[in-house]
Amino acid sequence: MITARAVVYVPKNARFKPLLQNQKINKFMSTSPRQFLEGSRAIALTIKNINPDVISAYPITPQTHIVEDLAKFQADGQANYEYLRAESEFAAASIVLGASAAGSRVYSATSSQGLLLMTEVIFSIAGMRLPIVMTCANRTISSPINIWNDHQDIMALANPGWIMLFAGDNQEAVYQHVLAYKLAEKLKLPVMVNVDGFVLTHSYEPVSIPSASSIKKYLGTYQPDLNNHLDVNHPMTMGPFVSPNDYLEIRQELHEDLINSLSVINQEYKNCHRALGVKNSPSEDGLIEYYGSKSAKNILITLGSVAGTIKDVIDQNPKAALLRIKCFNPFPYQEVTKILKTKTNIAVVEKASGLGALGPLMAKIVPTVNDRQIIKNYVVGLGGRDVKKQMIEKIINDIMKTKKTDWQAKFISK
Repeated sequence: MITARAVVYVPKNARFKPLLQNQKINKFMSTSPRQFLEGSRAIALTIKNINPDVISAYPITPQTHIVEDLAKFQADGQANYEYLRAESEFAAASIVLGASAAGSRVYSATSSQGLLLMTEVIFSIAGMRLPIVMTCANRTISSPINIWNDHQDIMALANPGWIMLFAGDNQEAVYQHVLAYKLAEKLKLPVMVNVDGFVLTHSYEPVSIPSASSIKKYLGTYQPDLNNHLDVNHPMTMGPFVSPNDYLEIRQELHEDLINSLSVINQEYKNCHRALGVKNSPSEDGLIEYYGSKSAKNILITLGSVAGTIKDVIDQNPKAALLRIKCFNPFPYQEVTKILKTKTNIAVVEKASGLGALGPLMAKIVPTVNDRQIIKNYVVGLGGRDVKKQMIEKIINDIMKTKKTDWQAKFISK
């Protein structure tokens, strides 16, 4: 079978930005050989090496290349997982829910409107405590129709009871998928890895793909929870009807387990990198990344690949620093508060709008600041708008001259 891949627009200054930043700060130096790969291909190869039992997905731009490669691996005899085609994203999510409930290690991927169509099942997966891993190739949502990158899709489902990781580049996306399976299976919590559509999924970088043997050594053979999967020899009910006498406590337990997972995420981040032969600096963190001078009084906070452009600007402006959030849910309030307590001016830069309220990342940051600090929300890159250096410079100049906190989001278009 011959497949065609569309030529897509990728912002010029974003294509190789993550790679350049990794070379600069010497992150993710792996013992595995590097290959020049499309981001989607790198993720697909990683999932193949993880070797789930069941994969189901419905193709939607810009997620398509991931599941297209996974389907081809199986069709060509390079993988032995079961690939189930679905008639919609709702069906794909339902298939992996059922397979996971039956005791299988599973995988799916989606984007944008597809994620929204999965909504009911996404909440059910978390409520049933199923260890499902999914990739979201972040894309804007309609209307008007637009297929390019921002974070409005995942922010529409920002707190469904899943661990939410955000990759800054394709190498980090690879390692986050391996980490996701460990977290999901250890904590009995689903994990979604967010990867910027087109900017990462369709760009090419040198990437190290962990071997199947090293991944298996770290993850081990999947053993479903004996108390939380369907077995005809031990009948049980999953996702039952409950009364008001029990519902609150069940949701409280999910909430508390997510909060308590923060320390596990950090520890397993280190364990995962060690197992895969990745050499990190001692200060590497699975929840946040700080970049720039520790003495900088001005700080920009963001998610995803736009951090690469911000780093380039900060290299020329020592008065500013960057805080990149790697784990959006559960949110690392304690770690963020510790970083921000020495800062004066705080700019929250995000690819999503609150549409009548603060942006979703801004809303998370507000509780971590005090009345003496100045904080402002900046919305960039909606609908795939290129985020250029001069836009970041404009944000830094604006926050430095701002005299009091502004609770209205400022849209930066150029």
